Amino acid sequence: MFASRIARLLPPGLHYAWCVLGVMFIATICAMGVRAAPGVIIMPLQKQFGWSVSTISGAVSLNILLLGLLAPFMAGLMQSVGLKRTVMCCLSLLACGVFGSMFMTQPWHLYLTWGLMVGVGASAGSIGLATAITNRWFAARRGTAVGIMTSANATGQLIFLPFLAAMAENFGWRSVAMTLTVTTISVVCMLFLLLPESPSRIGQTPYGGATVAPPPMARGNPFMVTINGLKRGTKSLDFWLLAGSFSVCGFSTNGLIGTHLISYCGDNGIGQMVAASTLASLGVFSLIGANISGYMTDRYNPRKILFVVYSLRGLSLIVLPFTDFSTVSLLIFAAFYGLDWIATGPPTFALTNEVFGERDAPVIISWIYTGHQLGGASAAIMAGSVRDMTGSYMFAFMASGVACLMASLLVIRIRRHAVVAAAA
Repeated sequence: MFASRIARLLPPGLHYAWCVLGVMFIATICAMGVRAAPGVIIMPLQKQFGWSVSTISGAVSLNILLLGLLAPFMAGLMQSVGLKRTVMCCLSLLACGVFGSMFMTQPWHLYLTWGLMVGVGASAGSIGLATAITNRWFAARRGTAVGIMTSANATGQLIFLPFLAAMAENFGWRSVAMTLTVTTISVVCMLFLLLPESPSRIGQTPYGGATVAPPPMARGNPFMVTINGLKRGTKSLDFWLLAGSFSVCGFSTNGLIGTHLISYCGDNGIGQMVAASTLASLGVFSLIGANISGYMTDRYNPRKILFVVYSLRGLSLIVLPFTDFSTVSLLIFAAFYGLDWIATGPPTFALTNEVFGERDAPVIISWIYTGHQLGGASAAIMAGSVRDMTGSYMFAFMASGVACLMASLLVIRIRRHAVVAAAA
């Protein structure tokens, strides 16, 4: 195996788990960057086809919704047919969807490609994958590892959006689709070469572990694995508190900011390139915030971390509509909001592991992530509808800010207790 050869060539102090983390970081960047790309083509699609913002954001809402609904089943599939096969198949579907979008002429083509196919394919980058990779390859520094993985969501925008916005403006939106297709195919080839199924496949222990664990055993029907995880989770109040707060996270991030910030800036006289750069700067601060959150999660109470994150995010969303949308005010918003964007991932992962245990955590956190995506999907379509009806995004941003403040109160109620006993 090519990965085994690479592992033998690494310096003695560098564990191959960090290489796996880097490979999956790139895969997640690709999946989430493609999912977020419609944010830069809303206005070009409006101009070419005359479609309304609500029509286009409906397709975005569909891919966010599918990403959330399918994430638990992808986690179950990883445990049944293998992590590597699942991720490679998802990214291949993602590439097919983006490539097919270059030939669309009707709204249903948009929903089929950027909605259905991209939504299913992007599920390869869900938090269930981050949980599976971390629990499989790391016995120590798990908060840090999850922080790095979840920060890839924002980094995808950091790398892609300004470049894609420039391409859409200068060469048309189809150049965006072609670039993303080639990038995704390249990532699939990289995964084929560099991603082992588990540390034992290359004769290593997990990072920080003392023994070589056996390869993960297939757990049967992936559908039943997923449903059984849901049944177990819904019996716990903590599951509902985590899912409810995480739905607010989705409502206030990829559903609202990731989909509509560029258009909101356009309503206030800000050019598409400047707006895309603002969104990318959010990615810079999100990368920093996620890694700080991961570091803190390894050392402090994750409930308190979530309380601070949701509170600061809510305040920033409430204040934004009352700014003058100058370069300075947008930069301040990017810093204030960006540090909180992906910072919810590591403490939510830690709490899920704490309550439900490592074995079931990938499936259960994927169901929690479903709440995240339901919130994101509702925000994407709600904000577009509010914009069409009122001519402004102000109400959508205010509502999102208030919801974040409410979520900060929910997470404090998550109890400290022993891991819920797993079913035999």
